[in-house]
Amino acid sequence: MPKGPNIDRQRALGGALGVVVLGFALTYHFFPRVFHVNPEDVVPRRSMSLGVAQPARTASAPMVVDRGEIDAGPPLTLAPAAVIAARTHRADAALPAQRGEDPPEVVALLDRADKALHAGQVAGAPDSAASLYQQALKITPDSHRALQGLDEARARLVAAIGQDIALGDADAAGDLIESLRTLPGSEADVKALDTSLGTLLKVRPMLAKAAALLGAGKVDGPGEDNALAGYRQVLAIDPQNAVAQQGLLQVQRAVLDRALAAVAQNDFDAADKALGEAQAIQPDSPAMRDATARVAGMRDQRASGLLAQARTALDAGNLALAQKFAAQAAAVKPDLAGLDEFHERLVNARLYANYRPGQVFTDSYVDLPGKAPSMVVIPTGSFMMGAADAEPGHSDTETPQHKVTIASGVAIGRTEVTVGQFREFVRASGYQPDSVTKGGSSIYDERGGVVRDDPQATWEDDYAGHPAADDMPVVNVSWNDAKAYVGWLAKHTGKSYRLPSEAEFEYALRGGTTTRYWWGDGTPDKRVENLTGALDRSRNGRRWSNAFRGYRDGYWGPAPVMSFLPNPFGLYDINGNVSEWVADCWHDSYLRAPRDGSAWINPGCSAHVVRGGSWGSAPDQDRSAYRQGVDAGVRSARVGFRVAREL
Repeated sequence: MPKGPNIDRQRALGGALGVVVLGFALTYHFFPRVFHVNPEDVVPRRSMSLGVAQPARTASAPMVVDRGEIDAGPPLTLAPAAVIAARTHRADAALPAQRGEDPPEVVALLDRADKALHAGQVAGAPDSAASLYQQALKITPDSHRALQGLDEARARLVAAIGQDIALGDADAAGDLIESLRTLPGSEADVKALDTSLGTLLKVRPMLAKAAALLGAGKVDGPGEDNALAGYRQVLAIDPQNAVAQQGLLQVQRAVLDRALAAVAQNDFDAADKALGEAQAIQPDSPAMRDATARVAGMRDQRASGLLAQARTALDAGNLALAQKFAAQAAAVKPDLAGLDEFHERLVNARLYANYRPGQVFTDSYVDLPGKAPSMVVIPTGSFMMGAADAEPGHSDTETPQHKVTIASGVAIGRTEVTVGQFREFVRASGYQPDSVTKGGSSIYDERGGVVRDDPQATWEDDYAGHPAADDMPVVNVSWNDAKAYVGWLAKHTGKSYRLPSEAEFEYALRGGTTTRYWWGDGTPDKRVENLTGALDRSRNGRRWSNAFRGYRDGYWGPAPVMSFLPNPFGLYDINGNVSEWVADCWHDSYLRAPRDGSAWINPGCSAHVVRGGSWGSAPDQDRSAYRQGVDAGVRSARVGFRVAREL
């Protein structure tokens, strides 16, 4: 298959040759003496013999027309004159009654006339068909055959004149009009054809100028000094002018070639502009349809190639290059299939390290067997942090309410860190938690129904000081213990694990909601979290004095992780089961708090923030805005933690 440059050169040469031939033909036709040719020597006058002038257009020898001309819609005047006459001649026209048969001498004249008509000798000579029919009518004025033959001769003559005018042959048309004047009943036709001939004489120099401009490459543009303007001027005077119509098609082809040349240079804006200009010249022409389809195909090919390059760059981690190629593909074809999906991938790659919001993933350790806790990708966004002034049960520590934007991708632990996960850390690292080195924790005393200190309780125990199962959330851990765990995760996964900031925690807890709790403004209507339910009972039959009325979750104390429903962001136990340490130092209000979601840290601070409700929290302490400050070394049966990872 020939390459693109060869095709372009062939198009350019073919187009230039067509323009030269058209210009040569028009000049030769309108001004033959430029080539030292006498018009009288070129073609015998059509007035002498219509058949000699166009021997291939007789009724017995139909004209062979190129398929492209038929598709382009040639005007009726380019058909053979006999065909045009047959379409316009009315053989059934009303004739006077013939009183008798034609005498032999009239029959002889009519036979000669029919032969002359068939041979194309219509008028202009004594032995022409029109002259012989008239001689017969002088003898037999009511001869139907003579009247019909003369009418057919007149029709053929009118058709031939129309052809000559359409083709720009004013001299031949003028001679034939003079012959038509001699035929009775031709006054109306002569008048109309005289008008058409006058129009031709007026537009002929305009056509010659337009052809010259086309040959000089002045195809279109502003002003009147171009071929397009010239042909339009002609058509404004003579809307059916075949030469001007053909000239418009030549102009359109030149403009379409310009569109294809622009596409070859990947300039699709210029190509679209040229296609629009071509459409205005001759709407929905075959050349227009072909070029439009070719440009569309090349556009698809180019845009798809750019999108493929963008995907390759994205897979290689080069986001800037991927964005560049995607923008180029969108500029070429904004509605390209797959572009929206790619943009989603690009956003996810930029914000979420090729994950997508809501996706759950687990990192493996790089130098140890095992995996880190399951993480959920949190969508970026903004929210109003803290409590509104009118929120029931709020405190000043939750104000002023302020807008925070989480602009960077972050993943939050799907659940609290479990006893089993923390045990893996202790065994692998040799770390000694504060409950071991400093001794004990505060636990729940079932017999007394209160929380008390137990110097023997450790992170391996549950809320009541008994050995805990591996799927229970780890409690009795300090902020220092939580900090040590996330540091160990970061080291052995190679990822940026840390404690979530307070803003990230509240944003993730709310899950896009603005109500008091993530499930609504009051008692939940289904088991959403491990809360203080008025219908719950301890082993000894105790009940909560301040609880959600009508609610039962079935647990007195923490439950195994993922025992309840996730919140809208896919996080389990985010506002129940156990409260959780976050990275921030404690501040008693949000004055001057960061608004970018980062942790609010003061070097050397001793108290940190605990967020989220627990199995023993009162309803006001389960609000999404609730917060409290706790010393970093405190261990409690009601406090655990979950991890965050930067993406």
